[in-house]
Amino acid sequence: MVINKKNAAKALFVLLLAAGAGTVTAQVSDQSAPVPVDKKYTAEIKKIAAAPLVKKAMQQIVDLEKETMSNHVLLTEIPSPPYKEAKRAAKFLEMITAAGVDSVWTDTAGNVLALRKGRTRKKRVVLEAHMDTVFPEGTDVTVKYRGDTLCAPGVGDDTRSLAVVLTIAKVMKQTGIQTDADVLFVGATGEEGQGDLRGVKNLFSPAGPGKIDSFIAIDGSGTEGIVHRALGSHRYRVTFKGPGGHSSGAFGIGNPHNALGRAMHYWDETGNAYAAIPGVRVTFSVGVIGGGTSVNSIPFESWMEVDMRSENPERLNAMDALFQAAVQKALVEENAMKKAGKDLTVAIKLIGDRPAGGNPATIPLVQHMMASIVYLGGTPKLGVASTDSNIPFSKGVPAMTIGQGGKAGNAHSLNEWFLNDKGYIGIQQSLLVLLSEAGLAAK
Repeated sequence: MVINKKNAAKALFVLLLAAGAGTVTAQVSDQSAPVPVDKKYTAEIKKIAAAPLVKKAMQQIVDLEKETMSNHVLLTEIPSPPYKEAKRAAKFLEMITAAGVDSVWTDTAGNVLALRKGRTRKKRVVLEAHMDTVFPEGTDVTVKYRGDTLCAPGVGDDTRSLAVVLTIAKVMKQTGIQTDADVLFVGATGEEGQGDLRGVKNLFSPAGPGKIDSFIAIDGSGTEGIVHRALGSHRYRVTFKGPGGHSSGAFGIGNPHNALGRAMHYWDETGNAYAAIPGVRVTFSVGVIGGGTSVNSIPFESWMEVDMRSENPERLNAMDALFQAAVQKALVEENAMKKAGKDLTVAIKLIGDRPAGGNPATIPLVQHMMASIVYLGGTPKLGVASTDSNIPFSKGVPAMTIGQGGKAGNAHSLNEWFLNDKGYIGIQQSLLVLLSEAGLAAK
């Protein structure tokens, strides 16, 4: 959109409303007050785990460790850059079909969906991992071994989780476990960066598979973390444009770089002042800048890409309003200072919109996950993050993002690594919580 004085005034009004009404501090993080596991859910998880077929499946997960790791390596070595997940998707589709499901298809967003029909089919539960990585086309994704550690871009985030989904699908088939609800296994596109959660957005759109009753994403290492709240974000590309010209001959015309610098400066001032106000954390960043053609030219274009985040929608919108106002102020000032030429213009394009939201830690889905972690010897850790669960959170669907097991580090770097240290525990936990949500059908 093009920012004008009317839009800027509206943005400032939104800011004042959000800051003055006291709503920005209304959301209280549950991190400071640990939520206990209700005995009811502990008993339910113990009952599920004691079922003969589930016992068999839990052991098979351990027995299939080598196969899980083989699948992990195979998928890691298939490049899956942003918006170019098709090759990995094709292989994942082949593998999930072989694992044993009732039907498999690819949707309009490139997601791979595999349906395992339930006995009553009154609910649909999604178990999801994302197929994309942050790495551009041409990145060497060959897995290298350092002792027991796997090293490769994308080996942890989120390729390991795809292998987890495959193993769960396989053990459910091999043991004959039946659920009451349908289980929909999903390999999703577009979780990272400017993918903007497009795969899961499609799942919850009219183009999706239909009503989804609960959503479990697997993303991130370890076994104890539960993301039950969403870190929302707004991302924009800002482009100032002018006539451009020779650095000496056209001196006096408006300079887009100057306007961009002013905008960054004003946002830095007002953004930091606002972020310091007590309340739910809010952050902002100018991540990328560009423009210009040569050292002896006044640029015709100057641009930046920015990111702002908060789990509180009011705080996020207030930071957005400050950003909009800073851009408009910079535009007005640069145009007022020019001595010749046409006015500069500015366009702001929304390139990322991840909604905030979340579920209380007391809902059955989260409580069952907490109980599963405790049952297998861990301590649940509740948290907030930006994941595929942002979308179901924003639509009021019970959801969470859980760990894939094992240990991992250096995510989003060429030095990313994964160590399969009791990685089977993460798979077992995922199975238990999936069965608790989908309902273990009686024989």
